[in-house]
Amino acid sequence: MPYTEPAPSDRREVQYRYHRGLFPALHDWERTERAIVGFTGREGPEGLLGLDQMGHFGPQGCDLVVEAVLARAERTADLCELGSGFGGALRYAVDRLTARGAPVRRALGIDLVPEHCAVARDIDRAQGRTASTFLCASAGAVPLADASLDLVLVTGSMPHFPAPGEVLREAARVLRPGGLLAVTEEVSLTPGEGGPSEAFRVTHPRAVFCTTPLAERLRALAGAGFVDVVRRDLTDWAVALLADRLKVLRVFRGSVVGIYGAASTDLIRDTLAAARAEYVAGRLSPALITARRA
Repeated sequence: MPYTEPAPSDRREVQYRYHRGLFPALHDWERTERAIVGFTGREGPEGLLGLDQMGHFGPQGCDLVVEAVLARAERTADLCELGSGFGGALRYAVDRLTARGAPVRRALGIDLVPEHCAVARDIDRAQGRTASTFLCASAGAVPLADASLDLVLVTGSMPHFPAPGEVLREAARVLRPGGLLAVTEEVSLTPGEGGPSEAFRVTHPRAVFCTTPLAERLRALAGAGFVDVVRRDLTDWAVALLADRLKVLRVFRGSVVGIYGAASTDLIRDTLAAARAEYVAGRLSPALITARRA
């Protein structure tokens, strides 16, 4: 029987309020898209380079996922992203996979917050996209049949799942035998039992960001039925990436403020800086994890 998560309403409200505060401009997508295109000169997901609606790692993190999928996945026809948010990572990954000769027949975004799904659909309409479907549902109770997908992605959303073991079991349930799970662990893993600093919690509140010790994550993957687990440590890569992203925000601050507003721009900056400090201190372990459904 699939897992049924109790009373998601409180978590839904917490996630909505946090992301609304971080990215309020995305709830007025038409105006924001015009501003982004005017700034970058590029339409679609690539126009968001460095402007962060795709987690701490941005499009560069999506590129890591795509490369891992191309190296390990046998099929990419039917895929979903758990915790898809505004859909930026899903759109980007689908475009990259298709361009690299791994066509996607069905792309599903699963997110708990109805407002996130509504914005994701608005963006798809604005960009003339028809291949993706965004479903409002818990990642612990995905409204899909058993063994119906070739690929499940989680691009940075693991800390938003308070019961990650249940989410991994649900990912295993919807994957076909041999299907691939690809996860970017941005601020969700700790090397041991200790957690991140209180300074980190200023921009990453406990109600929104949960952490899990690495050993516990690996046990949960095995318990969910995943095999051939590969973990790539991303510490050095992530430290350098976030330094570059912070430089972009600093150099182009005026343009970014024109798109997102001063408060959101400062919050994005502080969020990235806090995560980078935890990587440098060794209190968080950024990683790319791939695993097969047995």
